[in-house]
Amino acid sequence: MQHDVVLNSVNKVYGHGPLEVRALCHLNIGIPAGQFVVVLGPSGSGKTTLLNLIGGLDLPTSGLVRVAGVDLTRLSERELTYYRRTRAGFIFQFFNLVPTLIARENVLLAAQLVSKSRDVDKLLEAVGLKERAHHFPSQLSGGEQQRVAVARALVKDPKVILADEPTGSLDSETGEGVLALLHRLSRQEGRTVLLVTHDASLARTADRIIRLKDGEVIEDSLNPIMVTPEVS
Repeated sequence: MQHDVVLNSVNKVYGHGPLEVRALCHLNIGIPAGQFVVVLGPSGSGKTTLLNLIGGLDLPTSGLVRVAGVDLTRLSERELTYYRRTRAGFIFQFFNLVPTLIARENVLLAAQLVSKSRDVDKLLEAVGLKERAHHFPSQLSGGEQQRVAVARALVKDPKVILADEPTGSLDSETGEGVLALLHRLSRQEGRTVLLVTHDASLARTADRIIRLKDGEVIEDSLNPIMVTPEVS
C-alpha cells in the first residue's frame, strides 16, 4: 500500500541538557491517501508537534518525514515555505481569520498564495457559506468562521488537511457540523485528513485512531465501528 504520509524513526527534542524535552520518540507511521485519522492524547503528548512536522512548520531532530513523496527533512527553508503554501492545508482551533476582511476575501487571500487555486465562490458554496460570503468574521457564528477556515485551507487544493482541535472552541452541534464537513472531504475528494484532539468522542468518526502518550504511539488501530456524521 502506498502511503501519502510517512514518518520513519522520528524523534523531536526541544532544549538541551537538563532542560531537554523529548516531544516525540521513535515514531513510525504510514497513512494512505484519503484516510481520516484522529490523533488522540492529553496535553503534552506530542499531538501538535506531530501535526507541525507533517505540515512543515517544524523539522524532526532525527528521522524522516515524507508527504506526497516529498522528504521534508531534505528541503531548504524556501522549499519548506513553498510546501506549506501549496501542499498542506491548516485548520486551527481559533480560526485565525483576518477580522478586517469579509469571508470571501479571507479565502481569496489564501488562494493568492498558489499559482492554481480552487474556485473561491464554489468552495464557499460547498461549505454552506454562499449567503454569508460578504460578511466579516465578527458577523459570523463560530461554526461559520470555522467553515471559512476550512474553505481557506482547501482553496490551495492541498494534498493533506491538518486540523488542530478544530472543534475545541465550538458547541457540540456546531462541532459536529465541522467534523462532518471534514469527513465528507476525505470521503468524496480523497483528502488525507489528520485531526488532533484530546476529545476521545471524536474518534468514533475516524477511519483510524492513533493515540499518543509522552511522545510515543500507544495505540494505532483501524476503527471497527466508524460513525459517519451528517453535514448540517
